[in-house]
This record gives sequence, structure tokens and C-alpha cells, in this order.
Amino acid sequence: MKLKKLAALLLALCMVFALAACSNGNSSSTPAVDSQPQQSSTPAVDSQPQQSSAPADSSEPAADGVQPVDGKTVAFIPKLTGNAFFEVANTGAQEFAKDWGITVDYIGSPNATAADQVQCINDAISKGVDAICISTVDAAGVADALQEAMDAGIVVCTWDSDAAASNRALMVSQGTPEVLGQMLVDLAVNGLKDRGIDPDKDEVKYAWHYSQATVTDQNSWQVEGEKIIQEKYPNWVNVHPDNYYSEQDAEKSVTIGEAVLADNPDIDLIICNDSTALPGQLQAAENKQLTKDDVTITGFATPNAIKDYCTNGTLFNWGLWDCKIQGGLGCYVAAYIAAGNDVKVGDVIDVPGIGKCEVMPNNCLNPDDATGDINNGVVLLPERAIFNAENMDDYDF
Repeated sequence: MKLKKLAALLLALCMVFALAACSNGNSSSTPAVDSQPQQSSTPAVDSQPQQSSAPADSSEPAADGVQPVDGKTVAFIPKLTGNAFFEVANTGAQEFAKDWGITVDYIGSPNATAADQVQCINDAISKGVDAICISTVDAAGVADALQEAMDAGIVVCTWDSDAAASNRALMVSQGTPEVLGQMLVDLAVNGLKDRGIDPDKDEVKYAWHYSQATVTDQNSWQVEGEKIIQEKYPNWVNVHPDNYYSEQDAEKSVTIGEAVLADNPDIDLIICNDSTALPGQLQAAENKQLTKDDVTITGFATPNAIKDYCTNGTLFNWGLWDCKIQGGLGCYVAAYIAAGNDVKVGDVIDVPGIGKCEVMPNNCLNPDDATGDINNGVVLLPERAIFNAENMDDYDF
């Protein structure tokens, strides 16, 4: 009996030691099972959607230290709404914004006045946007409002028509005044030659018709274009040195266009360095049943706004740049600086979907403008285009 009890006791002890051994085995393996998912799968599940669903820039700084622009809101302010150039620029900005993950808030007025732009700037400030990108009607007229925006911590950039260099960070320009002044003169020369006029020898009576002298970009092109004409074509005669202005008003551009033709019935050339003045001047010519064989009219406007006039034989050629890209680029550089990125002259900004753009000094646009040490300068569009009957249908903007 005692032997049986002793045997039973020994058996029980063996079972206890065996269980203890199994328990120790589980203690050494269980943490490995629990920790493996935490290390290998849980972070991947959390981070992978952020990497795959985010826009072009992720929420983490890039390897080169560039801060991403996604999540930023840019107030995009045109000179006026309803104009083909600015509406197309907004279309481009909105399309790019989807890829970049930014919000572009198009804030404008149908009137091209400094007072209306000041109200747009104030609206942007009240909305608490991260940045403003504006094409100014009158640099001096919006200076105080832009300063208020900067004082509120809002980044200010410009596009198409500049503000004072001290009132903004970067300017996205379609080209230097020299480049665009030369382009306007070249368009005029080619249009005259198409009519059988020799620009180098024949007397050419001409005039400028655009928005107003306070518009920085257009006025600078006219000044440079006038210099080129005086130097290369001394036989040309400016019949209205004070220029004709229609204030980017579509109806007024036709009325002023008719006045140009009525005041100067023998005029040879009208240069319209304004996307509202050019179609207005062409309509005025058609109203008087004039064609490109009677008077050369040229300038800057979107291809879609002018195609019908070209088809009708009212003009030979005109030019512009891709305003979709310009609108998008303006909004990107504004968001880029608002995201905390600093740039200086000589830096290159790699813009997704557009390409690499170098920051140039302000004096590339205005010789008298100094450039700040940081976040101040000019970015130029890489290309411009000349349109005529042969290629105009290749463009759709």
C-alpha cells in the first residue's frame, strides 16, 4: 500500500515537472509571436495607405529636405474674372492642384480695378489662406493690402503682372520685358511682310492698344517694344504716343478699337499686348469690314479667343504662352514657400508635372529692383508660342 502511494506521489511529481517545462517553453516563444506582428505588419498597415494615397508630395519631408505642399490653400486672384486668359489659367491651376494635394481658391471680380482686388485680398485674409497668388491690376493700388496679408503670415506670390518686389516673395513671369517686347515686334514685322510691306524701308504708321499704363507687365512690354522699334525701325511712326487704353473691359476694347481706326484711317499696324484688347480690336476691324490685308493687328491672347478672327482673315498671327502652366506654377511656388521651404537666387524648384524652375533675381524684370536674401525673386516660364492659321488648332486653351 505504501509502495503504491509512493509510486503515485512520484508520478504526480513527474507530471508537475513536465507541465512546468511546457509552461517555460511557452514563455520563451509567446513574446516572439506577439512582437512579430507589431514589428513587421502593424506599422506597414498604418503607413502604407499614407504613402500610396497621398498626392505627389507625402506628409513627410522628402529625402532632400523639401517640405511637402499638400494640404496648403492658395487664394488665386486674377486681374478679372470672365476673361479667357484668366479662366484658362484657373483651369490649369485646379488641374495641377489635384495632383499636388493643395486647394486653389479662385477669388476674383469681373472688374479690373485695384479696389476690387483689394477686396479679394481682404477676403483671402479673412479666410485664413496659407498663400495668395495674384496678377495685379495696379501694383501701387494693392500694395497696402498685400502688406497686410504678409503681416498676417500669408505668403504672397505674383503671376502674369507683378507687385512691388517688396510686396511679394516670388513672381512667376511669362518672360522678361525684353523677350516679350521683342516677340511683339516680331509678330508685327511678320504680319506686315504678309501684306507685302517692307518693315525695314516702308513708312509704317502704328499704335499700341492695351489695358492701362498701371498694369506692370503690359506696360513693360510696350516700353521695351517701343525701344526696339525706335532702334531697328526708325521709319515707323507712332501715331498715338500716349497709347490707347481700354481697361480690360471687353465692350470698351471694341469701342476703343473703333476709335483707333476712326482716328487713323491710314494706320498700318496696331499692337495689342493685352488679351482683352486684341479680340476687341479685331472685332472693331470686322465691324468696319477690314481684313489683315487692310491693317495688321497682332498681340497676345489665348488661341481659342482669336481662332475665329484668324479663320475670317482678320489677322495673320498672334502669340502667348501656356497660361495653364503659368497659373499652376504660380500657385505651386506660393504653396511651396507657405510649406516652410526657403529659396534664394540660383535655387532650382522641382515642380511635379511642370519641371525644374530656377529662381532668378528681380532685376531680370526691372533693372531697378533689388532682391532679398531669401524667398524673393522671379521664376520664368520656359516657353512661348506663336499662333497662325496653320497651327492654331493644335492648341486648345
